[in-house]
Amino acid sequence: MTEENAYEMTVGLSVLESLGINLYSNAAAVLSELVANAYDADATLVDINWWQESAREEERGTVTIIDDGCGMTKKELNERFLAVGYQKRAVEGGISSIWNRPFMGRKGIGKLSIFSVAEKVTVYSTKDGESNGFTIDVRELQAMIKEGKPYHPIEAEVPDDCRKQGTIILLDELKHKRADITANALRKRIARRFDIFDGTPREKGGFKININGEEVTWKDRKELENLEFIWEFGRETIPAEELKDDVVRLGPLENRVKEDEDWFVSGWIGTAQTPSDLTKDREAGSLKNIIILARRRPIQEGIIDKLDFSRIFGNYVTGQIQADFLDLDDKEDIATSDRQRLIEDDPRVVALQEFLRGAFLIAADQWTNLRPERKAKDALDDFPRLRVWVEGRRDWQKEAALKMIGTISALPMEEKNERVNRAELLRSGVLAFERIALRETSEQLEKLSRVEADDLLQLLGAQDDYEVALWGDILHSRIEAIKQFENLTESDQKERVLQEHLFEHLWLLDPSWERATGSERMEESLHKIDPEYFPRDRDGKKIQGRLDLRYATTAGVHIIAELKKYSTQSRIDELVAQGQRYYAALQNVLERKGLKEQGINVIFVLGKKPRVTNRGKFASDDEAIAHALEPVSGRYVLYDELIENAVNQYEEYFNASEKVRVLDELLNSLV
Repeated sequence: MTEENAYEMTVGLSVLESLGINLYSNAAAVLSELVANAYDADATLVDINWWQESAREEERGTVTIIDDGCGMTKKELNERFLAVGYQKRAVEGGISSIWNRPFMGRKGIGKLSIFSVAEKVTVYSTKDGESNGFTIDVRELQAMIKEGKPYHPIEAEVPDDCRKQGTIILLDELKHKRADITANALRKRIARRFDIFDGTPREKGGFKININGEEVTWKDRKELENLEFIWEFGRETIPAEELKDDVVRLGPLENRVKEDEDWFVSGWIGTAQTPSDLTKDREAGSLKNIIILARRRPIQEGIIDKLDFSRIFGNYVTGQIQADFLDLDDKEDIATSDRQRLIEDDPRVVALQEFLRGAFLIAADQWTNLRPERKAKDALDDFPRLRVWVEGRRDWQKEAALKMIGTISALPMEEKNERVNRAELLRSGVLAFERIALRETSEQLEKLSRVEADDLLQLLGAQDDYEVALWGDILHSRIEAIKQFENLTESDQKERVLQEHLFEHLWLLDPSWERATGSERMEESLHKIDPEYFPRDRDGKKIQGRLDLRYATTAGVHIIAELKKYSTQSRIDELVAQGQRYYAALQNVLERKGLKEQGINVIFVLGKKPRVTNRGKFASDDEAIAHALEPVSGRYVLYDELIENAVNQYEEYFNASEKVRVLDELLNSLV
């Protein structure tokens, strides 16, 4: 270097490109290197003046980084700043001269990062009243390197307003793709890359960062806004006032990484309410990782994927962990050039990963137990009728009900239609709870000899609740099914559909026949007594030779039902004769089986009202028909009336049931 050339920079092209131009892909990482340099220079304030968000791309001017550190002389600018690979710790020791700060820098290559975002870089530095400056044109630097010649930055006159203690770096001709980040986004990302918010005042060695005149603070740590649970290592590291009031603090977790080594960590891990909370702020970038810091700056950007941790808990985690033992002066440098990764087979890294996996397991177990409790409370607030339902459970059921609600509410779910989908799960959960509760408590029937009266009442009450829940479901489904029949307009359709479905669903005739069932043994007996009216099918099993006739029984009542053709108008005397034959055959069977006391119903489903040829003493056809069918406990139902009556009966039954109504209101509120 001659007197004519005050500055000289020597660097290989491959080094410039791999460790500078191509190593850093975003402005936040680049500025972090310059902030770290200012910290090592004992600065108490770094002012970053970034382009305004309103500026168009072509209007984005100079970016300046100003610190009030110790500054550099011309000799130090050449030997330290312009010397790639300057070993700061080997030359200056491990701590700074004024505030005794452990140096963040180590490799001496961080300054190359600025060439990844700007084509022109100017540096002004003032120390002990001496001000010096130079400008580097990256394109000229590359050209000189290719020619195998030394590069001499252009000496720059330091403006009067820049002649103050510290260093000023000006970035011009920005590479817009890498510098395309707003000041607000930059503030959020810088805040997460340093552990400097300890409250120490500047006059006592505190360190502050301003971006466009606004200080970077805890408020810029956006992951804190979404925390639900937090675990800290050894001691509390985040001031209580920086967390929301409802954040649950757990721990503290063990902070010694290895028993036989003085390797300790500090910091925290926390979980967000939903995984998307960690990715929804585009300016802050993805917060879905844990940054490992050493000497208050990142040494590994994310470590979760290195922990072989597959639980759901891992999708909710964020955090920042300080592990200074990863960057010791007397140990090998294990950080990669961009300080985003560590050499993975180093014993310190292996120990840290094993330690953190153990901490994750402890935290995950606590989270798994506590989160449903919290989510259950949220669900009860969101759905007030659900709270009423829980409070209405018996004391021994409430805990299980809350656990069920919490489990459903804590399930991870896509945010799109999240409330609707979760409400549907809660609806199903409520109904399932009523059913499962019965199945579980019914097992106590085997122990009736030992139960107390109160226990028996609990059992019967549980069965009642189950019946209410199940019956409410059935009522709704039955009404919907009946209303589908209402859409049938053609007479042949009604006849065919009812012929196919009526005998399988006798609840259409009477809601109390919900559980009506057939009986092969009874049908066999009827066939023996009257084979003409109760013919067998080809297999000799059922009376399916006649599609218009069926037998069923429910709750001690024996039913014979016959469908007549829709277009046929039967005479009442014909129906009575048939009814007497059915009745007699069935009564004969019941007497033989010792069931004479049980009731019999004979029902005719008709397309038209029966024709009465002789009313006798009765004033109307209806009275004559009712009297004629009375001896066989018979009645008739018209196809058209059957559907309308069924709907009305079910709706009246439904509205009359207070328990069903209450449960239905609860289920309807879960939307």
